[in-house]
Amino acid sequence: MNSREKNDGQAPASQGVRLQVYLAHAGLASRRGAEKLISAGRVQVNGEVISVLGEKVTAADRVLLDGRPVRPESRFRYLALHKPPGYICSSYDPQGRPLALKLLPPEIGERLYSIGRLDLASSGLILFTNDGDFAAAVSHPSSGIEKEYLVEASGPIPDSVVSAFAGGLVVEGRRYRARKIEKTGPKSLRVCLVEGKNREIRRVFSHFHLHPLRLHRVRIGPVPLGDLAPGESRPLEAAEIQALLGGSPWSSP
Repeated sequence: MNSREKNDGQAPASQGVRLQVYLAHAGLASRRGAEKLISAGRVQVNGEVISVLGEKVTAADRVLLDGRPVRPESRFRYLALHKPPGYICSSYDPQGRPLALKLLPPEIGERLYSIGRLDLASSGLILFTNDGDFAAAVSHPSSGIEKEYLVEASGPIPDSVVSAFAGGLVVEGRRYRARKIEKTGPKSLRVCLVEGKNREIRRVFSHFHLHPLRLHRVRIGPVPLGDLAPGESRPLEAAEIQALLGGSPWSSP
């Protein structure tokens, strides 16, 4: 299973590091996700609830998340999962819906989280890690990393939808644009996104009074879904990790 030892330079220094960085190095979330944990008042440092960003901690401080001790990870993990429909990409769900996280091999001791999300009804490739810096690099729009989807609609898709999505359109005050889009059938599309705003494809479809029956992600940058069966996972190869961190835009051949 692909993993790498943590660089000692990433460990909290004696003068302290920002709390969100500490939480990211503990494999709890990306730095942005860690900021949300802090703002929600779920983090304590030496018995005090911290809800304002900017606090610094050192290895000598006692940090708790939801009452549980937090320590930086010593080993990083990187996995690709084929998420089936009906699973959510979250570490906890108050409604008790199935978690994609639970599909990962039970022998993994580290706490992993997803890089980005696929909504409940969507399926396909999702990446998991406990490396906050890796997650931030891969998920940031400036990385230029494409996400490729196969979409099947409930009815015929007009050519005007394809041209509008390719050229860019504004829906409820937000601009959406596909990097690449092509019809693969009267009711089906292949769509490549870079920024991947929340429920982007579904919002565009809804704008044109269309309903996607199937939304399936088949690639994230250089990482293909390949022949992974629903519910199966695999470690990322070293070359895939390096390519995702390379900073160069990745697109299909």
